[in-house]
Amino acid sequence: MPEAVVAITGASGARYGVRLLDALCEAGWSTHLIITREGAINLNLECGITPEELASNSLITLEDNDNLAARSASGSARFDAYIVCPSSGTTIGKIAAGISDNLATRSALVAMKERRKLILVPRESPYATPHLRAMANLSEWGVVILPASPGFYNKPESIEDLVDFVVARILDQLNIDHNLGRRWTGDEIGSQ
Repeated sequence: MPEAVVAITGASGARYGVRLLDALCEAGWSTHLIITREGAINLNLECGITPEELASNSLITLEDNDNLAARSASGSARFDAYIVCPSSGTTIGKIAAGISDNLATRSALVAMKERRKLILVPRESPYATPHLRAMANLSEWGVVILPASPGFYNKPESIEDLVDFVVARILDQLNIDHNLGRRWTGDEIGSQ
């Protein structure tokens, strides 16, 4: 069974993380979930749920963000992917600077040192110049920077459609088949 580490940090956009977890479970992935203190605040404000409620699926293991001895903090523990969704600017800055002061940042740095798939989903806007530079550095080091910027060519009709657009891009990075929206075919222009 494929395994992922998913961290939800303090940027607005907890809904993206919630939908990502649903999609990973639907695809049969086991997930180690890390939620920062600020991530838990946004999870409650934006989705009305607690970390424990979010982790109620048997495929999700809730980790303590203060536990730097957790499995996901070790390079010898093999995971197929590490995703920070949403990723706050502070988390991006810490990862880019090599600061692993909690399980979310430590797991991301483990992914980098082991050359494993790491996807950061920044949601904040506009970006501060230090965050832009940090993202450019991380991208050069092999990290996928996937901003939570939904497209509109598929004519979304709901917030869920917008969220699914971004989650679909994450699943594409993980080579997970999904039905979260239509794919661009090139025929859209000719059909107008």
